[in-house]
Amino acid sequence: MKIGYARVSTLEQNTDLQQDALKSAGCEKVIVDKVSGTVAERPGLDKIKELLRDGDTLVVWRLDRLGRSLQDLISWAAYLEQRRIALHSLHENIDTSTSTGRLIFHIFGALAEFERNLIQERTRAGLAAARARGRLGGRRKALDTDKRQLAVTLYNEKKTPITKICDMMGISKPTLYSYVREAQKAGTPPTQDKKTPTP
Repeated sequence: MKIGYARVSTLEQNTDLQQDALKSAGCEKVIVDKVSGTVAERPGLDKIKELLRDGDTLVVWRLDRLGRSLQDLISWAAYLEQRRIALHSLHENIDTSTSTGRLIFHIFGALAEFERNLIQERTRAGLAAARARGRLGGRRKALDTDKRQLAVTLYNEKKTPITKICDMMGISKPTLYSYVREAQKAGTPPTQDKKTPTP
């Protein structure tokens, strides 16, 4: 059994072209989603999963109607393959029920894996370069050592309102409290207040 899936990006568009093409391709049922491809929740695809059975074929007008990204398409292809369901894209003329169609999707999968590996490699190289320059990664401190010490001193003296300290230093309250805690852990005694600040 062939089941078609159509999707439009906005409610103003219609799926006449897609539905006509899917019906011409022999689809007995056509499920339509009227949501953007960037929306994670697509009720039509959930319905498709309920309808598809072993030996069926999911037919789409174009591959971008089904997946929001290459990785999304690969995941769908793997899901369908595990359940022995074929995928047929009319526009790209890809049919995973054929050896050529399966080969194309395997190539897609290899490209997606290659892309992931490149991203991971760049990330590791960037972290290694940062460590070589003495940075351990993570966010930089908002203030240098002298300004942090001044902020902690003003906080401990209890003469300047916390909001004014934050405005003067250009930091948030949680950041100020973090500096105070760091100073206390480092053994710098507070001038008056010995309690650990809490936001």
